[in-house]
Amino acid sequence: MTKVLIIGATSAIAHEVAKHFAAAGDRLFLVARNGEKLAAVADDLKVRGASQVGTFVLDVNDFERHGEMLRAAEETLGPVDVVLIAHGVLPDQKAAEQDVDLALESFKTNALSVIALLTPIANTFETRGRGTIAVISSVAGDRGRQSNYVYGAAKAAVTAFLSGLRNRLYRAGVQVITIKPGMVDTPMTAHMRKGPLFASPEKVGEDIYNAILKGKDVVYTPWYWRLIMKVIVHIPEGVFKRLKL
Repeated sequence: MTKVLIIGATSAIAHEVAKHFAAAGDRLFLVARNGEKLAAVADDLKVRGASQVGTFVLDVNDFERHGEMLRAAEETLGPVDVVLIAHGVLPDQKAAEQDVDLALESFKTNALSVIALLTPIANTFETRGRGTIAVISSVAGDRGRQSNYVYGAAKAAVTAFLSGLRNRLYRAGVQVITIKPGMVDTPMTAHMRKGPLFASPEKVGEDIYNAILKGKDVVYTPWYWRLIMKVIVHIPEGVFKRLKL
């Protein structure tokens, strides 16, 4: 029976991942900032078969409460086996270009809060010599593009941090998984026009669950984003800066 901590549990993708753990009868501890939505997700997962579901209301930017949350997770579940970090915000790029506070707040939520959480989690797992850490980054972090570079810069920081963490924790027996979704049809992208490259949260959630079970390192989801980003990353800068992406 796997003991799973999910931070950002009310996001559409995280909920889909949690459904798979619930169906397997695993034990879950869910963290999110909206208590009402968190309770609804918890109730849903209990019905789907989770053997235990604990909850904790937390704004991830309240760094001082991270330790309290982590202690509560382990007091509820016992030693955690898997941590999934799935929270994030998609800022208005144009607004963030003009508003320093908005840009920095977005970076704090998408990058700094993740790093603040990963540091104590990594230390705990390293001491135990086991565990899986899975974090949702984004294909947006593979190369800065004018359409979303504020968001992409934060995700690039997360991706680089995870790469170093994976390198550090490999010999300790700890698995670190970087998850890079492309565009997903969720409430966060509700304002965007949907095209053929958009994936469902169900598909992405299934990919993430399977990656955790298989112990992958870096996962693009859906799979075709690996090919798309390989092309984008290798466009010469002299050409790339002229493109409207």
